[in-house]
Amino acid sequence: MPDHLLNFETLINLYLVPFGLKVIAAIVIWIVGGMFINTLSKIVRRVLTARQFETTLINYASSAIHVILRVLLVMGILEVCGIPTTSFAAMIGAVGVALGVAWSGLLSNFAAGIFLVVLRPFKVGDYITAAGQTGTVSDIGLVTTIITTDNNLRVIIGNNKLFSENIINYNVNATRRTDLRCQIAYSVDPQQAIAKLSERIKAIPNVLQTPAPGIVIQEFNATGTLIALRVHAPTPNFGQVYNDVQNAIAEVCLKEGWPAPATYQVAVPLAQPPQN
Repeated sequence: MPDHLLNFETLINLYLVPFGLKVIAAIVIWIVGGMFINTLSKIVRRVLTARQFETTLINYASSAIHVILRVLLVMGILEVCGIPTTSFAAMIGAVGVALGVAWSGLLSNFAAGIFLVVLRPFKVGDYITAAGQTGTVSDIGLVTTIITTDNNLRVIIGNNKLFSENIINYNVNATRRTDLRCQIAYSVDPQQAIAKLSERIKAIPNVLQTPAPGIVIQEFNATGTLIALRVHAPTPNFGQVYNDVQNAIAEVCLKEGWPAPATYQVAVPLAQPPQN
């Protein structure tokens, strides 16, 4: 056999075949490992769900397990391919330091996400106002939180921004109070107006009688008497009660024929033409 063919065969046996086997092994490990990771994540999610853990904690734990196992899987594939993982770990450490300096904001969002899960100022499904946005919490991730607004917009907010600002959670307390006002003219008896409004509002479904609706005179102003209405409702029915109270105010005013409050305008003199 010619020497060049012998050398080529030796090259294939010594280098190409082992390299090809390593590549095939890496692909198999990646596929099988990915299936194992996905299965394990589903099992963890099912176990936590069966034990009635909160959705926020379940999503966070599942995401963390998925990321950690993927990193370990990559390191295992590198070991199979003959790449020392010790040098890889050192490289990861160096890159981590560089990324930590460059992406300090990302790391702060990650840390804030952990505090959000541990301290639980809100959970998935809560209706909140935070970071200038109001809506329902759809997901709490490793670095961001997703809020769906009332007009069905998806807002993604960094966890650090949420954690560093005031958070209003509308779902924590069992009841809420709505504060509305009704302006009536001076010609309308305020005590009679209070009685009519009180009678109508108490008939609204889901209006709590304890504490009872508070309807009082708030002030006397230039247009008449301003009546304040403070009505309590169960938190799930707050929106319905708020709208029904608004409609009840308009209904009573129209039914009783109360005149519109007077408005006063300051007379402004007309500009004089320039003198020649």
